[in-house]
Amino acid sequence: MTSAAAHSPPARRAADPAAVAALAIAAVAAATLAGAWFFQLVLDIRPCPLCLEQRYAYYLALPLALVVAFAAARGAPRQVVLAGFAVLLLAALANAWLGGYHAGVEWQFWQGPTDCSGPVADLGSAGTLLQRLDTVKVIRCDEVQWRFLGLSLAGYNVLISLLMALIAMWGIVSAKRTVS
Repeated sequence: MTSAAAHSPPARRAADPAAVAALAIAAVAAATLAGAWFFQLVLDIRPCPLCLEQRYAYYLALPLALVVAFAAARGAPRQVVLAGFAVLLLAALANAWLGGYHAGVEWQFWQGPTDCSGPVADLGSAGTLLQRLDTVKVIRCDEVQWRFLGLSLAGYNVLISLLMALIAMWGIVSAKRTVS
């Protein structure tokens, strides 16, 4: 005797919330990097040294979050998933701090690092010195190149990094709940 239940597809298991959190972090990191490259390559808003340093956390978060998502979805030991989320959380919080520091430099609350006055390069022979100086574009950390709703890109980095930290905390809580 066959029933309709016997022929129905197997019930799908709900997605692991830790895997979803990790994928969300990867998506945020990818979108942020795409935005940074768009501003740089399309809008010609060149990054200062602090801007470039703020990208490091996203370069770390994108592949690590994908690995954490894969591990969570495949049932890896929760200690591994928790460790991955801990690294993502620390990277996001450190990046939020760096973005806040950079925003403070932009608002003239404190002085920025000395390398924010532009790189010192080999200028070649004295004959071409003036030509080379004309082509150097110094990107200063204390001069805002773009603002939207009163926030610079450094300010938006703070908000995005804090969002990633919240998602990482959600991932940690989710991973702890699924521990048997």
